Amino acid sequence: MTEDSQRQAVLASGNAGKLREFARLFQPLALQLHSQDEFDVPEVAETGLSFVENAIIKARAAAEHCGRPAIADDSGLEVDLLRGEPGIHSARSSGAGDAANNAKLLAALGDQPEENRGARFQCVLVYMRHALDPTPLVCQASWEGRILFQPRGENGFGYDPLFYVPDQGCSSAELAPEVKNRISHRARASALLLAALQNH
Repeated sequence: MTEDSQRQAVLASGNAGKLREFARLFQPLALQLHSQDEFDVPEVAETGLSFVENAIIKARAAAEHCGRPAIADDSGLEVDLLRGEPGIHSARSSGAGDAANNAKLLAALGDQPEENRGARFQCVLVYMRHALDPTPLVCQASWEGRILFQPRGENGFGYDPLFYVPDQGCSSAELAPEVKNRISHRARASALLLAALQNH
């Protein structure tokens, strides 16, 4: 692998917003990040039983297809009362998108009091030097909060309108994007991966 291709990596995602976010983060490393869409990387089945397994599956598939290092993330919401659900199924919980996922979560929690509505967002980021990398970098971070009784806020996506952030006094969807991008589970995991890559 040439030095030039070592300075490039593929993000195992077609999400343009995620690509911009990660590209800014990795600027200090002079690491050029490309979307997997640029290489026509096919969608891969997330058959793992954990965030770590699914992130590795996605990173390995992108690295194998492109012949370059790859970065992948897997994230989701864990609700204590639901024994960690929706977990790895967060994005596909209802099978019908964000609003339906939120409605399903509210129905599952019913009228449980505030103290029983503890939850956290989890994010796992994986960096693989190549498809057969036996020691990929794995960074995990969480963001603690609780589930509200009804949606609040217009920003963000997914469960953000239901996720109350105690130290901010509002839902994740009520946070300014620049604040969320500094304190969220993805921001924390990204900082860990950046530090690991600087020493790699």
